[in-house]
Amino acid sequence: MSVLRLSLQVLLVITSLILTLLILLHKGRGGGLSDMFGGGMSSSMGSSGVAERNLNRFTIAIGMTWAIVVVLLNLMYRFFPDAF
Repeated sequence: MSVLRLSLQVLLVITSLILTLLILLHKGRGGGLSDMFGGGMSSSMGSSGVAERNLNRFTIAIGMTWAIVVVLLNLMYRFFPDAF
């Protein structure tokens, strides 16, 4: 059980770092805090190149992997607390 726990924790660290890097690679489209409250619409909201779409897909895949690992670690902690 500890090998599984350790491998999931290592995978969590790796996916966290990759996810942070991928999010930082995305092109900024907003004008900052004012966009959060409805101000400033961008005219190129729907247009994106092939590289941007692939970056989006890869970010979603890594994000889903990260979420699954978090859920698995939580389930392990809940049902096997002695393994931690």
